[in-house]
Amino acid sequence: MKHDGKTEEVTMQLRKAAERGRTDWGWLDSRHTFSFGDYFDPKHMGYRALRVINDDRVAPGEGFGTHGHSDMEILSYVLEGGLAHKDSMGTGSVIRPGEIQMMRAGTGVTHSEYNASKTEPVHFLQIWIVPDQRGLAPAYAQKPIDHEAARRGFVLLASQDGREGSLQISQDVALWLTLLENGDRRELALAPGRHAWVHVARGKVDLDGDSLSEGDGAAVSGPASVRLAGKGPAEVLVFDLA
Repeated sequence: MKHDGKTEEVTMQLRKAAERGRTDWGWLDSRHTFSFGDYFDPKHMGYRALRVINDDRVAPGEGFGTHGHSDMEILSYVLEGGLAHKDSMGTGSVIRPGEIQMMRAGTGVTHSEYNASKTEPVHFLQIWIVPDQRGLAPAYAQKPIDHEAARRGFVLLASQDGREGSLQISQDVALWLTLLENGDRRELALAPGRHAWVHVARGKVDLDGDSLSEGDGAAVSGPASVRLAGKGPAEVLVFDLA
């Protein structure tokens, strides 16, 4: 593959859903794309600035009690149900499908996350991105996602400069969402020297000839673009990484 007359080697490494780490506490069923908590795999410690993708299912009325974080950009992406959030910044909210939340832990934040329902489970992705500097002031933001635009192409959810109404994060990462139907094709251009992580939140897609299903991920290095084809309804996150 060529960029400005120079040939770049394109590599792709798949991370299949069934190979992820798992934490099962009864009330919590969590799958870990990268090492987290008691799950440790030196071969899967993150990708570039992307440190955590936890695929969490929390039973009704249960959740994570008050605990602390620091120096991490944390994104929550809800697939089903409602996630109730409270933190030491005085923020209290419920995040639902069609919204994305950002919490900058910075110099230190305590928070809790609970299933907002006593009867229905909640399914969400928790994403951690290592910031480009330590000791930032804690911050919180939450915004709706334009699903109609995501059905037509890629929608920017988070970025370093907060462009296109995205959540601003302190790292050279752009997080994109696209929604596909069977036969839909999407292509996300990447600048020279960039890398991508593709995570299939729901459904099935083809990524440059490789079939990916719910929970599957792929590290892609050196391409001019990320090319997806829908194999039925699918919801896909793409991280554009330095």
